[in-house]
Amino acid sequence: MDLVYTPAQQAFRAEVREWLAANIPDRPLRTLEGEAGFHEHVAWERRLAEGNWGMVTWPEEYGGRGLDLIEWLIFEEEYWGAGAPLRVNQNGIFLLGPTVIEYGTDEQKARFLTPMAAGEVMWAQAWSEPGAGSDMAAIKTTARRDGDHYVINGQKTWSSRASFADWGFGLFRTEEGSQRHKGLSFILFDLDTPGVTRRPIRQLHGEPGFAELFFDDVRVPACNRLAGEGEGWNVAMATAGFERGLMLRSPGRFQATAKRLVELFRAHEADASPAAREAVTRAWMDSQAYAYNTYAVAAKIMAGGSIGAEASLNKIFWSELDRAMNRTAMQLLGAAAELKQFTDGRTNDWLDGYIFSLSGPIYAGSNEIQRNITAERLLDMPRVGKG
Repeated sequence: MDLVYTPAQQAFRAEVREWLAANIPDRPLRTLEGEAGFHEHVAWERRLAEGNWGMVTWPEEYGGRGLDLIEWLIFEEEYWGAGAPLRVNQNGIFLLGPTVIEYGTDEQKARFLTPMAAGEVMWAQAWSEPGAGSDMAAIKTTARRDGDHYVINGQKTWSSRASFADWGFGLFRTEEGSQRHKGLSFILFDLDTPGVTRRPIRQLHGEPGFAELFFDDVRVPACNRLAGEGEGWNVAMATAGFERGLMLRSPGRFQATAKRLVELFRAHEADASPAAREAVTRAWMDSQAYAYNTYAVAAKIMAGGSIGAEASLNKIFWSELDRAMNRTAMQLLGAAAELKQFTDGRTNDWLDGYIFSLSGPIYAGSNEIQRNITAERLLDMPRVGKG
């Protein structure tokens, strides 16, 4: 692959780098999993929007810059390389936003995309239910049509950002008696609607990054449904494709982690084993390989192609890469790896990164399921029990 940037792309990179250098907070924000840190990150989203960096690939009329995927990858490389804060509204801008662009009406695009890009509305993802985790087709929460509204009853769990977000999106069963992938609709809802109850779920670090949601006769306008009634599975699969494919985890994130890992290795090189050296080298190579592959996929999409089952292979790769890099860092740190802070007062970000990386093979669709998809749809292998 011949990856050569044009003068215009190089100028764009310089513009991004200059803006970030002048605007990144001078101290790390508190974790976005807690209420105080959540609101600090919301303020950062609005700061980005003031510079028109909310979501650069969206059309200008919806708060974007109308840039292409290559320019987005350049932006992400600079963003992560500069150590900018995590995007608290990633459920919105990276997952729901592209879905609205693909399936939404003109009115829905204007209504939902513009405040999303402006950092005015934060979004929660409400897929899983107590009996429907990786098997999303087992969803039972119902949305019964009543005139120009849906009346929603049921429960969602492990809803990311739902403790403090403004709105949520998810799948609901709108056809009574339907089974599996049939009869589901993709609906957006205001989390402050009467009848919605949030129950925060505290994680290992004590912060409620997730929440259970309970729906008791919650009335949601039918105009909040994306695409046709009963077409929710196809819409959700498009959202999952954005999550597993290009948008949720850009290469810049892992390239920045690999760079930090190399720096950590150099600081501990005297005591490092040959296996550690090999692991660090592998991490660097894999982060670069992921970047080059993503550029190739972006070029394919810009030429009119699409990304399908390849998104599952993509998700397996970046989640395993993230876990491997953070595990290697923990090994290099030795006994100090378990400390939240080092003796010099510095925060041990590697510990947080390692704990979070353990969830990578689960969220965005468990890697076991993604391997099945890869085997069946990319390698044309038979399904178990089908001969």
